[in-house]
Amino acid sequence: GYHRRLFENALEDHSREQVSGLLLLYPSYICHVVESCSSTIHLIIRDLASLQNQGHSALLQEIKVLVVAHNIPTRLFPDWYVATATSPMTCPQGSTQSQSTAEVVAECLTLLLKAAACIQSLEDDSEDTHESVHALAPELLIPAETIHYLFNAEECASPEDFLRIYLSPSQPALDS
Repeated sequence: GYHRRLFENALEDHSREQVSGLLLLYPSYICHVVESCSSTIHLIIRDLASLQNQGHSALLQEIKVLVVAHNIPTRLFPDWYVATATSPMTCPQGSTQSQSTAEVVAECLTLLLKAAACIQSLEDDSEDTHESVHALAPELLIPAETIHYLFNAEECASPEDFLRIYLSPSQPALDS
């Protein structure tokens, strides 16, 4: 319901695009993939920052912004989907600890690309893709340990930190 209201509010401004993407629900984590115009993504991140300011009573807590990309030529997801991880995915013990945060992010993006390809093939084959996507194949889901690792990574900014960096003017050196 939270996401539905958020996206409806974003669409009230006619200059904003429809939102598509994927919401992965884990027992202890949520992973968002949001596709839209930059103003809508900015609105969503602002809303997440305001959620985080509510403290311990907030619907979502300890939020991290992993990647924001601009000028992507095509969308991965034709609509907004929700998938649940019915059993927590695990990865080999210590595998994320030996990787850099950038490598772990790249691994997550690879899994999300595979999930998007799977969803697109389901959409081609099925009349009710939303029902089929509800529980994606476990090998397409990001392992919970990987999400936990990224949650603790200092390189991943909170929505507030992301907005502060995004909205602050760049300060090039005068002699450059």
